[in-house]
Amino acid sequence: MRKVIMNLAVSLDGFIEGPNGEYDWCFADQDYGMEAFYSNTDTMFIGRKSFEMIRNDLDMFPVPNIYVFSDSISPEEGERFHVIRRDNFDAAVDQILNAEGGDIWLFGGAELVSIFMNKRLVSELLLAIHPIVLGEGKPLFQEIKSRVQLNLLESIPYDTGLLQVRYELKPWFNPETLPLL
Repeated sequence: MRKVIMNLAVSLDGFIEGPNGEYDWCFADQDYGMEAFYSNTDTMFIGRKSFEMIRNDLDMFPVPNIYVFSDSISPEEGERFHVIRRDNFDAAVDQILNAEGGDIWLFGGAELVSIFMNKRLVSELLLAIHPIVLGEGKPLFQEIKSRVQLNLLESIPYDTGLLQVRYELKPWFNPETLPLL
């Protein structure tokens, strides 16, 4: 099965957007490991709101397969993305996860991240922690239904103060499903 890697920028206080949806606080002065990330990634999963923010700049994302999770948008002629509707979520995601290919970038937004986390479909978290406190905005994690334990795989500090951390999600178990002794 392919890996789903949630790769996001996050403020030190846990926000992925400022209070008005802005992300102008994200560093863009160097690569921050994105070229290496792109070399292993051939698919992007993205929610409708996040997609609408980047729709006119898709060429900035060298990922050949883009899947937008939405019940309200459709590709216009010549656009290079596919739409996954709510009523086809499980079947479509299962088919993509089990197809041949590289890693899958879970781009966001927060609602899609919550769905993938709650369904235990995320393999790794790759977080670019920016040295800024926003005070308010959209939190990275919302409505997570149960505890998620992580193994730190890597941390890379940059001279700008940005810290990139990579976590693997530990296997999930439900104590209620364990057999009685």
